[in-house]
Amino acid sequence: MTVAEELTPAVPDSAADAAGPDESEEPIKQRKNGLYPGVSDELAENMKGGWADTELRDLEPIPQAAETAARRAALSARFPGERLVIPAGNLKTRSNDTEYAFRASVEYAYLTGNQTEDGVLVLEPKGEGHEATIYLLPRSDRENGEFWLDGQGELWVGRRHSLTEAGTLYGIPASDVRELAGALREATGPVRVVRGYDAGIEAALTDKVTAERDEELRVFLSEARLVKDEFEVGELQKAVDSTVRGFEDVVKVLDKAEATSERYIEGTFFLRARVEGNDVGYGTIAAAGPHACTLHWVRNDGAVRSGELLLLDAGVETHTYYTADVTRTLPINGRFSDLQRKIYDAVYEAQEAGIAAVKPGAKYRDFHDAAQRVLAEKLVEWGLVEGPVERVLELGLQRRWTLHGTGHMLGMDVHDCAAARVEAYVDGVLEPGMCLTVEPGLYFQADDLTVPEEYRGIGVRIEDDILVTEDGNRNLSAALPRRSDEVEAWMASVKG
Repeated sequence: MTVAEELTPAVPDSAADAAGPDESEEPIKQRKNGLYPGVSDELAENMKGGWADTELRDLEPIPQAAETAARRAALSARFPGERLVIPAGNLKTRSNDTEYAFRASVEYAYLTGNQTEDGVLVLEPKGEGHEATIYLLPRSDRENGEFWLDGQGELWVGRRHSLTEAGTLYGIPASDVRELAGALREATGPVRVVRGYDAGIEAALTDKVTAERDEELRVFLSEARLVKDEFEVGELQKAVDSTVRGFEDVVKVLDKAEATSERYIEGTFFLRARVEGNDVGYGTIAAAGPHACTLHWVRNDGAVRSGELLLLDAGVETHTYYTADVTRTLPINGRFSDLQRKIYDAVYEAQEAGIAAVKPGAKYRDFHDAAQRVLAEKLVEWGLVEGPVERVLELGLQRRWTLHGTGHMLGMDVHDCAAARVEAYVDGVLEPGMCLTVEPGLYFQADDLTVPEEYRGIGVRIEDDILVTEDGNRNLSAALPRRSDEVEAWMASVKG
């Protein structure tokens, strides 16, 4: 990796500010251990010129431009007469002078389609509605040397869209974000901001906003994503289709994973996610053997052994941030043992009951209750907990082995719409366009002395992404087999 920012324009207010040639501005700050003592006048002058015009003049709006405009219109109607500020967020330092890969806030990306750091969407009250402006960093300045001296200059991190280009792409007039904080400090009238993403923007509004009013904005934007539009459904299906291919990739290399570790599985799936999408939608859970009993096992450093099960919980995230969330529990050698099959089939039966309960007009909780009932019945049947089943469910005794809820909303976040009101989500009613996971599981911990020894260390989860339709539901991940015999046949086919 090259050492960026050998000589850096001083940036007292933000990383986006560039030092200019004026003597009254901060002098260029030298990297402490940089190899060059300074920039000669001749080099500075040379770097200003001789560059081709790279403005892009044949751009078309992004595919979801109509949808993002409709989302902004709904937001405008909910908060008439108020200035609304939705930041993308800033880069976060990973270590010293390296940053984490940037992911824009879901609220900002949902309303704009833009994904660049430091961006801010502002809806200014105008007439009976709002006028939207997207504030972004413009192209790096070549006159003052920012483009090659600043660590975030385009020579180091790549070309940005010009403000004109951005306006065309996103269908929103674009302005320089470096001027926004000052303008917001002088702004009057009611203001709301989505908190937690841009400390500089929040500081500029500190005397104009309240936590309660800002939370109302956050909740509205979370609930707005409960029902997916046609574009979103298409992106979720794309994410799932790539995820299916990622699972096939993993099955093909299970022998290599046995020779190495769970990391081989994680890395194999990650390759598919990066080639076909933006990233993984969350940390891949590649849990072999007893690690399958740890719900969020993301260390992925354990052994992969023939005769044990692999619980793979993974999802590809598309370039527009929509993620799949799929789990399959696979016999590493391609065949379930009798006990593994018994436990797996119980979870499959529970999932079937849960999926059948997903339909418009049903309570959100119905699919969870249906799946939990099946699992409780199995636990009583196997003698692991004392019945009757109604008592087990009333006291929640099955939770020792089922542990988690049976699903969650899915979208731009793997656990989407998390800020929605309880009455609109968990206590709500399913509508066409909602997308959720159905993912029951049974987990017998390796140290659980309340179950027979042969059960210990076996964990099974089956998870699919289910779209609520007008007449029922559609399993977006149906291309991945679920029934135990079909899983074995599929694995044999993929390996063969």
